[in-house]
Order: sequence, then C-alpha cells, then structure tokens
Amino acid sequence: MSGDRHPFAPSDVLVAGDVHVTLGGQLVLRGVSAAFAPDQVTVILGPNGAGKSTLLTCLAGLRRADSGTVTLGDRPLASWRPEERARGIGYLPQIPEIAWPVTVETLVGLGRLPHRGASSAARDRAAIAAALETVGMSAFAKRDATSLSGGERARVLLARALAGEPRFLLADEPLAGLDPGRQFDAIALFRAQAAARLGVVLTLHDLPLAARVADRVLLLHEGQVVANGPPAEVLTPERLGAVYGIEVRVTERDGDLALEMVGRR
Repeated sequence: MSGDRHPFAPSDVLVAGDVHVTLGGQLVLRGVSAAFAPDQVTVILGPNGAGKSTLLTCLAGLRRADSGTVTLGDRPLASWRPEERARGIGYLPQIPEIAWPVTVETLVGLGRLPHRGASSAARDRAAIAAALETVGMSAFAKRDATSLSGGERARVLLARALAGEPRFLLADEPLAGLDPGRQFDAIALFRAQAAARLGVVLTLHDLPLAARVADRVLLLHEGQVVANGPPAEVLTPERLGAVYGIEVRVTERDGDLALEMVGRR
C-alpha cells in the first residue's frame, strides 16, 4: 500500500490528553496522556484490568472520555464525522466475529464503506485485493467467511481494516489465536505497515512478542501510565516485576530485546 493514500499529513499525531474514563462506577483510566506517531508501532501493555482496551476504544473514537481529550493532528477526534474518522482510523476488536455467510472478498470490502461516494469501483477493488495479499489471504477471496478457522478469521478482519486505507490502525490483541508462525508473520506485517507510514497501535499480553514488534511501549497499571518510551527503557526487570509481579530476564539478542519469563516474584 502506497504512502500517498492517507488523508492526513505525515506530521499528524494521535494524542490522548489527560483521559479519564469511569465504567460501572470504577475509574478505569486515570489521567492517561500519550502521543502515537503515524509511522511507528506502539504497544500498550499492562495486566488485566489496566485499561488497555478502554484506552484503545477512546483512541478509536468509539468511547467518549469522561474528561480529557483525544486529538488527531490539531482537531479533537470528537469533531470528526463518523465516516471521516473511519477513513483515518481503522479499529480491530479483540474477538474476531463473523456473523454473516458472505465471501471473504465481500467481508473485506466492508472496509471500503467509509469511502463510499468518494472512491471509484476500481480503487475499491484494488484496495481489497491489496489488503488480502498483505495478510496472505488472496486464495481465500471466494470462500465463505464463516467457514474459516479462528486464525484465518483474524487475518481476514485485519484485511478489512487495512482495506479502508486508514492513517492509524488500532488492534486489540491481534496476535491472540494465531499459531506461533503466524504470530511472527503478523509482527512482520505490522512492522512493514509502519514503514509504509501507517501508525500502528496494538494491545498485547505477550511481553516477548511486544519487545519484538514495538518501536515504543506504553505500560499501564491500574489505569495510569507507568512508563512510555522505547522497549529497552520501559521493559526493565524492575518495572515489569512491580507491575506484573513476575521475575523477568531481559537480554539483547542479535541487536533485539529478548525477554524470558522466569517465574513469580
């Protein structure tokens, strides 16, 4: 996918500013502030209940913060029309569900809906084909989407998000349900998309995989930002021990950060 497809300037940044969210009477996000660059992979980490998914839905414009703002470039995300926001931000939810017996090609084509009236049929077909090729599902284009395995569904839904040619891709636990080989394929895909000037924001539970894919890591604990920066600065044994209650061995292997789970503290 080419770098000139995006509706926003390369300098545009997605920013959460002092975001507070209360759910069911509980304060889930407590003044979260962070900036997400358009050509980096940022991984949001934290234990269960840290607020990762809630923050991601706020960044996608799917949930309004009780206070604080989310901006894209110089505009509050709340001011974007829904179809305009959907052209700029693609969102992949945590549970890959496919409810209708449609072809894979048709399902991926739903990602073009925000462009309805502003895109030609030829452009739509090209975007769908490119997205399927990107996730390695071109051969499945005519298959019934409900017949796919869990991992195949995850890849097709990722293709649907990419078909919309967004400026940012937000994905909630996108590596869950993939076998180890496909996880590494997905990591390579996210890295390549960031290199093509797509801002990628992921929530993950797997710390070693996060260290492999991330340009930056945002570590949350109890709804607050514990650390935000390059993986080597954030993923330290002391910090991970305090947040997760585990002992972690951190080393460098071939220039990459490697994490080994040793046990409980």
